[in-house]
Amino acid sequence: MNFNEERRTITHNRSRPRIRFGLMAGAIAAAAGLILSGCSAGSGSSTAGGSNTLTVWHYFSDPNQVKVMTDYADLFQKDNKGVTVKNVYVPYDQMDQKLIASAGAKTGPDVVVFNGADASNLALAGTLAPLDDKWSSFADKGQFPESVVHKLNGKTYAVQGYVNLLGLWYNKDILDSLGITPPTTMDELNSALAKVKAAGKSGITLSGLPNSQGEWQAYPWLTAAGFDLSKPSTSALTAGFSTVADWVDKGYLSKEATTWDQTVPFQKFAAGDVAFAENGNWQLATAKSTAKFTYGVVPLPLGKSGKVYLGGEGEGIGAFSKNQDLAWKYLQETYYSSEGQLIALKDSGTIPARADTASDSAVTGDPLIKPFAESISSMGANYPADAVPAASVANQQLAGGQAWSSVLGGSSSPADAAAKYKQSLDQLLSAK
Repeated sequence: MNFNEERRTITHNRSRPRIRFGLMAGAIAAAAGLILSGCSAGSGSSTAGGSNTLTVWHYFSDPNQVKVMTDYADLFQKDNKGVTVKNVYVPYDQMDQKLIASAGAKTGPDVVVFNGADASNLALAGTLAPLDDKWSSFADKGQFPESVVHKLNGKTYAVQGYVNLLGLWYNKDILDSLGITPPTTMDELNSALAKVKAAGKSGITLSGLPNSQGEWQAYPWLTAAGFDLSKPSTSALTAGFSTVADWVDKGYLSKEATTWDQTVPFQKFAAGDVAFAENGNWQLATAKSTAKFTYGVVPLPLGKSGKVYLGGEGEGIGAFSKNQDLAWKYLQETYYSSEGQLIALKDSGTIPARADTASDSAVTGDPLIKPFAESISSMGANYPADAVPAASVANQQLAGGQAWSSVLGGSSSPADAAAKYKQSLDQLLSAK
């Protein structure tokens, strides 16, 4: 959605409608107007200089991800007597707008946890404070790969404390009853889906929303067909879209997927009547607490060309926070610490970004985490893709999600959706 859920989602939601950058200034002004007229577009903000209350904006609604926020607040308050951490929920599809509105009014959160793929847009909109001085002096910065450090025009604005990515969850009870082994190729997956359907079970769940969440989940299947954002091909897009259109036509995948974010399809999988789910590592705790059957995970069976985005939330400091030093201390002691990253792994299944923490036995010894870790090295792709200019990221993800959703919903043929998406990409990838 997205490591960078939407990296998913969003649970790790990535359903936010995107804002065309050319309209950023107008959006700021309009949103600021909402505040002045009494329509609180930025409720929960904190501007009190020297305050011992630290306001943290996030968009998590999944109980396991909310627990991460609560545990982080407890951890920081325990080690910093007299400080109160105020976690403020902002709906996923309102986060960007509220951040832009608060920046227009010179207010906003002390810390913001957002879809990492939005870092450039949020920085361009003036909602994030540069972290260069703080990050350059951070003793543990060498533990973080460059792929989780978000920069714009040479300045650092956010860093991810963890990585999220997609895998193929499977219901082992259903597969065993039909003599199916977890698929490792697209042919094996298609064969398994046919057997599952014939047995009266549901085949696969995924998100088909017409926005960044949809694009996040479309990307692996498109790349498996040879699609490459750096040199987009209409034929490869058509082949990728045709795969999932065939799933819908044969009843393996419900058209209702066009209305599902990444939380709903996993809930349907966890209910026990679905064989497969394309979903992320952040669902580990939900699976453990909800599923009443034996389940497992394998890397998505994408072949040699297939890729999965490395998504997740970025963490930054609000541009107009009056508590920036305290906010930085919070980030160091929670998201960027080994202790904090292991808390997030335990609570919601996120994979630590720190190299030293990623080698912890809690990661390497878990059979459910291991397939995701393997996918990082074998098929991980930067999110957003390097080929997409910063000013085009939001619109590229929106265009991809709309094409994906139109195919799943049956309003566009694979060929028509491919042609329309390719036309959009030709313009977006050349933007300056």
